[in-house]
Amino acid sequence: MLLKSFNGASIRRVIDRANAIVPEHAHDWPVVSLFVIGAYTNHTDLGELAISSPSAIFYRAGAAHRNEVSSVGFEQIEIELDPQWLGCASITDAPVQRWVGGRMGALARSLAQLCNRDPSEEQLRAGLQRLIAGAAAEHRRAPPAWVGWIDRRLQADPAVSVAGLAKEIGRHPSWLGTAYAVSKGEGILDAAARLRVECAARLLRETDAALAGIASEAGFCDQSHMNRTFRRILGRTPSAIRRDRIGLRQAASLPLAITPSPT
Repeated sequence: MLLKSFNGASIRRVIDRANAIVPEHAHDWPVVSLFVIGAYTNHTDLGELAISSPSAIFYRAGAAHRNEVSSVGFEQIEIELDPQWLGCASITDAPVQRWVGGRMGALARSLAQLCNRDPSEEQLRAGLQRLIAGAAAEHRRAPPAWVGWIDRRLQADPAVSVAGLAKEIGRHPSWLGTAYAVSKGEGILDAAARLRVECAARLLRETDAALAGIASEAGFCDQSHMNRTFRRILGRTPSAIRRDRIGLRQAASLPLAITPSPT
């Protein structure tokens, strides 16, 4: 779904249904892929990587990749661009670069939210330049083991409290909240809200269940709570998400045609 197009860049929302297989494909222009919700396994020349949290992937023109989507589906923002339009150094000389969590995850999340708010050309260019600057300074370490444990606990019960999680690992809640956000690129409460949204979004897109029932199934207090959370996480209402069903990607998407910037 094309969201916006400029003379040198295009923004598109791409949604894959649960358990979809996106065949290997490539783009005619460089692409920045920004995680929004869901989970998938990304296959590139770098190998396979399971992704289920804020992240960004940069594909140079012609870089082949394929995805295996999880049982909750996957939504991403793709920004296809002319490097001359960007007006700064490329992100990387490698065909593919992937950043998951950390400062880059936070920058990717912020840029995805900007794209959902109808950005101007200047705002989009500035957001991409911030992402590139962050990539140049990124020195990631493997996340500590407790981060994976927190993720599994949130998957099992998004309603678990930060205080309860902190007690289980013997840390202060404020320390845990800060350390988790630094490692993952989003806070614990944001992650818990996103997990509820992922569950509800799949049901909205792939079933005819009533909104009130979906709200209950996904762990929201009520339909109003679901509406507020969707607006905060996705910038859209559950009703708008239900209409996405007509735009679910059925196969590998074709690259968008964009007009090169004048030389």
